Amino acid sequence: MRTGAAAGHHGYYHEAVCYDSDEHLLAVVLPFLTGGAEAGEPTVVALGERNTALVRDALAGDSRVTYLASDETYARPAAAIRAYRKMLAGHGAAGAGQIRIAGELPASFGPAWDSWARYESAINHAYDEFPLWSMCAYDVRTTPAPALADVARTHPRTALPDGRHPAGEAYTDPRTFLAERRPLPPDRLRATAPRADLTDPTSAQARLAVRRAAPPGLAASDLDGFLVAVTEAVTNAARHGVPPTRMRVWTDTDRMIVEVADRGDGPKDPFAGLLPAGHGHGGGLGLWITHQICDHVAFGSDERGFTVRLTTGGLRA
Repeated sequence: MRTGAAAGHHGYYHEAVCYDSDEHLLAVVLPFLTGGAEAGEPTVVALGERNTALVRDALAGDSRVTYLASDETYARPAAAIRAYRKMLAGHGAAGAGQIRIAGELPASFGPAWDSWARYESAINHAYDEFPLWSMCAYDVRTTPAPALADVARTHPRTALPDGRHPAGEAYTDPRTFLAERRPLPPDRLRATAPRADLTDPTSAQARLAVRRAAPPGLAASDLDGFLVAVTEAVTNAARHGVPPTRMRVWTDTDRMIVEVADRGDGPKDPFAGLLPAGHGHGGGLGLWITHQICDHVAFGSDERGFTVRLTTGGLRA
């Protein structure tokens, strides 16, 4: 049975907490967590280190609340969805009538934000089969205005310190939000001359170009995974895109960017990459696997076509 503000709601009850002080955050999150613990619901905290400490102190070590490491939980958007869906399914199988999660994304509002905005939108669909009530915390003092605008568009509701949970007027259905054309985020490495620039490369040619350009500071295991991701991107462009396909490679001492572009419109599935297409049956896993491997995957789309950008070795603002 659902409790609290989510009582009577079917599916995912997704809220934003846009706070401007520690007191504001605690005024919203503490009643949410204690309410879940008192109702016997699985109650989870996946906040950053500082806010986790605030909550732990306020709850005086309440053993009914589970704490997750935020940096591990939110290492990559697709991996976070996969891990949460597994956890939610486990609680559901154990008979949970509701699961509560207070979470906080890593404070990366630079080149990686586009993928986390897609995550916040996609989970409205990805978690909707579960009796989940979650609150996503955003500090308005440090979150840039464009990111806050995305937060408003990806959260159906807002949780306020006075106990109200108003519907978000800017909320946009994920199929619409994810299908919008967006430019690729800026990255300073891309402003340098590419190490390789290929037209209609085969998978073998693409892998060879990446191996030759690989920087000395990139771990061998990262390079091996990245080669799989590049192969998937080139294969997808050749199979599903509109020719010609262009692949470019940029590197510095410890990271690589590969962009694969074609003249098409990109994936038809708005959840491509974040969820396995067709639930993993009959193909459609390439982009999803790529999102598990790379440090960052970005989509860009405009009148010239579609581009997927793969990054390994971390990001730079």
